[in-house]
This record gives sequence, C-alpha cells and structure tokens, in this order.
Amino acid sequence: MTASVAAGPAPAGIAARIRFIVGGSIGNLVEWYDWYTYPAFALYFSKSFFPQGDQTAQLLNAAAIYAIGFLIRPLGSWLMGVYADRKGRRPALIVSMLIMGFGSLGVALIPSYETIGFMAPVLLVACRLVQGLSLGGQYAASATYVSEMSLRAHRGFWSSILFVTLLMGLLLSMLVLLVLQATLSAAELTAWGWRIPFVIGAALAVVALVIILKLSETRSFEAVKTTAATARTWPLMRAHWRELWIVFIITAAGTTAYQNYTTYMPKFLVNTSGLTPEAAARVSALSIIIFMCMHPVMGWLSDKVGRKPLLIAFSVLGTLFTVPLMSGLAHAGDPITALAILVTALAFLCPYTATSPLFKAELFPTEIRALGVGLPFALANAVFAGAAEFTALSFKRAGHENYYFWYLTALMAIGLVTAVRMRDPARTSRIEED
Repeated sequence: MTASVAAGPAPAGIAARIRFIVGGSIGNLVEWYDWYTYPAFALYFSKSFFPQGDQTAQLLNAAAIYAIGFLIRPLGSWLMGVYADRKGRRPALIVSMLIMGFGSLGVALIPSYETIGFMAPVLLVACRLVQGLSLGGQYAASATYVSEMSLRAHRGFWSSILFVTLLMGLLLSMLVLLVLQATLSAAELTAWGWRIPFVIGAALAVVALVIILKLSETRSFEAVKTTAATARTWPLMRAHWRELWIVFIITAAGTTAYQNYTTYMPKFLVNTSGLTPEAAARVSALSIIIFMCMHPVMGWLSDKVGRKPLLIAFSVLGTLFTVPLMSGLAHAGDPITALAILVTALAFLCPYTATSPLFKAELFPTEIRALGVGLPFALANAVFAGAAEFTALSFKRAGHENYYFWYLTALMAIGLVTAVRMRDPARTSRIEED
C-alpha cells in the first residue's frame, strides 16, 4: 500500500491546526456512520438475511454478524497501525477510507435471502469484515493524527472533537433512519429502504477522501519518519506492554458501556422497555445530541485536572450506577423517562469518551503510537464491546436479562482498578512536539 505524503510539516498557526484537526476527524465521522448504519437499521434488514424466527432471534443473528465485524478490527489496527507508524498518519487515513467506502457499497448491493439463499448472510459477513478491517485502522490513524496536531495546553479540548465526530457519525445514521421512517412505510423500509443509508455511506467516503488528500503530515511523525521506517514492531511492543494492557482494560469497560448506551439502546428500548421503534429512535438521537455537546467541556476539564481523575470518575460512576440505570431504562414506560435516564448514563460515560483518543496516544512514543492506540482498542472491542449486544440478547432470551447489567458493572470495576493504578497521561505525555 502506498500513498503520498504532503510535503513539509504541518503549519503552526491556530487556524491551520484547526483545519487539519477537523480534516483528520472527518474520516472518523464517515467511518463510524458506515459502521453504525448496520445496527441502526438491523430492525429492518434482519428479515432480508434471516427470514425465519421471531424478532429477538432475527436480531440475535444480526447482532452475531455485528460482533464478527469487531473480530477483524484488531487485524485492521495491526496493519494500519504499523503502516501509520512507518509511512505516516495521512496515508493510513486514505487507505482506510477507501476500504470502508467499498464495504458500505457492498452491503447496499447484496441480494436478499429469498434471491440467493444462504449466500446473502455470507456476503453480509464478508462486507462487515471489510468494514471492520477499515475501522480498526481508521481509529488508530485518526486518534494519533488529531492528538499530534493539537497544542499541548489545549490537547484535551481539541482531541475531544474526535469523539464528537464519532458521535456525529452515529447521529447521522440515526437521522437518516428518522427521515426514512417518516417518508417510507415499514414495509418499504424492510423491503428495500434499508439499502439507502449504505449508499449514502459510500458517497460520503468519496467526499471525506477528497478532504483527507489535502491534509499535511503531523510534526511528530515528520520528526521521526527516517528512523520510523526501519523500526521493529515487536521490541517496541515488549517495551510498552504495560501501556498496551492499560489501554485494553480501560477500553473494555468504556467501549462496552458506550455500545450499550448508544448502538444497542434503540433495540433495548423496543425489545425490553416497550417503546415503538420510532420513539426509541427519537430518544436515542436526542440523547446522542446532548451527549455530543458534553465532550468539549469534558475535554477542556481534562486539560485542567488531567486525564486520570476523569477516568477514575467514569469507572466509579459506572460501577455504582450501571445496574440502577439499566433497571430504570428497562421499566421506562414513556420516552421522557427513558431520555432522562439515558442522558444521565451518558453523562457518567463522558469522562471516558472525551479523553479516550488522547490518553491512549499520550502513553506511547511516536514510533509505536498508532499501533499502541489502535491495537488494544480493537482487541477490547472484539472481545467485549462488539459482543455486548449479542450478550445482552442472549441473557434476555434465557430469561435473565439483569445478568447483563451486572456483567457491565464487573467491567467497570476492573477498569476502576486499572485507572487508579495508572500514571496520569496528561502529566507524563509522550507527545513531545507542540
């Protein structure tokens, strides 16, 4: 894989830095839009690929493929992480965007089970694997790029934008869902309407690619690119195994909670709380808008008090309140109550999500930063977060849905122990260039 790097280091001006930070985040928005479109429309397309069984069984099959997509993400993080650490952040952003665009278009074009039989779910798995490969690489490159482009004194604030764009991708998929629900009947959405958002995703990938091609490389990579090209990956990983474990454990807690309160929540509100699909989508979309607005404030706070106190706060709140919050959502009989509880849960989650890309990047030197950020993140998603929906539905089908609430709590408690024992990345940051 080859991609040219824009000549010269990134300009130091504030306006130029903001332009590059936004440009480095735009691919993140598109990648996550494509990724989240799958669970957002699972209620409608699951019948096209899994025609037999009740609604829970169909959602369970769709969730299994969603989890499979997470399993390939570590490979994408490995390949693109090493590529970003050897060839540059910008080339890795370009390649991952190309891959995601093809994967999204592929999902849109797959015939239904009635047309090609078992090959329909087989092709769906193949496209999700392509998207997982891309997303694993995109997160590593974009988190590293944005962290390195941000000024030291305001690094938390500007890096929080990366998760804002992630949420914008999720929100965009929900807004597309709401528009299609308002303009198409349920029968039309089930028959063919669910394909539209995947076509939109492929088109957005082209737009993002044009923007990424105009980016400059970061100064951090420019400073080491000569030695980085010949650096050996395994010795670097052995030298930083503690940091890799820290990222893995805290990510396991944070991203599983995130998957629970965002992508799984519309289905939970329908399948457990009893809300209509339209009401559940509106509640989830509004909660994401509020959640998104919290991030710059939380990022700014991390510049004042450090990353570690916020990670501890997230872990403590998650350990104490996950069961009460999920139990409350399960019995929320109206959208207003569900929204209030869900916003509270997301507020408890925000100290992690706002600092997530940056605290990981600050733990590693430039030569292994993209891989260090991306690989343990992808592994934690593959093992825990990607299976969150499948785990929840499995417990529900077995008649013990509350076990899932305690499972989330256990992850938070383990994350708390790790957060307490780690050093504060904001105080010992290994991002040296300003």
